Amino acid sequence: MKKILALLLAGCMAFALCACGTPAEPSGDESGSDSSASGDTVVIGVFEPLSGDNGAGGKQEVLGMQYANSETPTVDIGGKTYNVKLEVVDNESSNDKAVSAASTLISKNVSIILGSYGSGVSIAASDTFEQAGVPAVGVTCTNPQITEGNSHYFRICFLDPFQGTVLANFAKEELGAKKVYCLGQLGNDYDQGLMNYFKQAAEGMGMECVTESFPANNSDFTSYLTNAKNQGADVIFAPTSISYAQLIVKQAASQGIQMPLLASDTWDSNVILGAAEGTDLDIYVTTFYAEGGNAEFEKSFKEWINADSTNLTNNGGNDIIAAVSVMGYDAYYTALEALKAAGSTDPAAVMAALPGVTYTGITGEIAFDEQGDAKRDSAFVKQADTANGVWKFVTVQGVDSAAGGDTTEAAE
Repeated sequence: MKKILALLLAGCMAFALCACGTPAEPSGDESGSDSSASGDTVVIGVFEPLSGDNGAGGKQEVLGMQYANSETPTVDIGGKTYNVKLEVVDNESSNDKAVSAASTLISKNVSIILGSYGSGVSIAASDTFEQAGVPAVGVTCTNPQITEGNSHYFRICFLDPFQGTVLANFAKEELGAKKVYCLGQLGNDYDQGLMNYFKQAAEGMGMECVTESFPANNSDFTSYLTNAKNQGADVIFAPTSISYAQLIVKQAASQGIQMPLLASDTWDSNVILGAAEGTDLDIYVTTFYAEGGNAEFEKSFKEWINADSTNLTNNGGNDIIAAVSVMGYDAYYTALEALKAAGSTDPAAVMAALPGVTYTGITGEIAFDEQGDAKRDSAFVKQADTANGVWKFVTVQGVDSAAGGDTTEAAE
């Protein structure tokens, strides 16, 4: 659908250029730059949480974009070189505040938008982006609803139906689970969606799932962890935000929880490593990238983080590279490819060009399917090394392995 609509948009643009006997005066300078760019600058909007429950992850995702921008601060569009400006707006991890944050971003004359970390805020802001005619590229927002039924939202990450199946397969095949206790925030699109996909896959594999939800702003998980033990669960699956995750980790350690904690990409954070360090907890996560995958990139990125105290703080106080940062880096270059393919800073032209954009990033090949979703077919599984405060690579798990096949690539 997105490709068909892109062709229609391109056709309308061509018709507009040919329909009048006299071409319109350019809105920018003599080279024809338009209102989306200020002078020789093109603006990429960054819609991310810098505060709230997902603030830690949002800051790390933005770091990847900022590093990419420092590395490549210009782009050639339609034969002209533009400076690239990142306009960052905090959506505060709040669905209620996402619309106003999105409107603020639109007012910055952006040509394309990146974000958000967090599926709920992405869904909440979607209509605002659509009404403004500005394309958005999700970086790590994995809920299928983000791209469903629209022509303006794309994404470069895998989706939760896939991630849920990967997690369920890992729980059964690697952790030997027969019964899983699933815990997520009530009303949270990401948590509830991923628990549902996990449950469907797990039950299809013969596992039993017990599901509970906690209210927003909950800080005491004692009763939930007790329920998991009383239910005789073999694994706790909790695809929560970082702020809740660190509480769950600390309280699980204090209760002496013996069963593995299994989580999704949101737990892939050095905040979680900090909470788990020195404990006996067994924690596994699925994610988009594992440190060690590209030594040259990682060396340069760590140097950039350590050279600036603000960057170091936003990365959680150390230079451990989060997968979301690498995804943010790749998202920036995907946006540049879209601008180059459009040959214009006009959001409509960029939207029309996006379906055909491809890019080879640090996290792999990026291309979009008919829905605007990335053609991703693998996920990394990592385990928390609680003695050393680092993530340890476990395996790369693909579509076949998620269905119970044998295509995983285990750690040496």
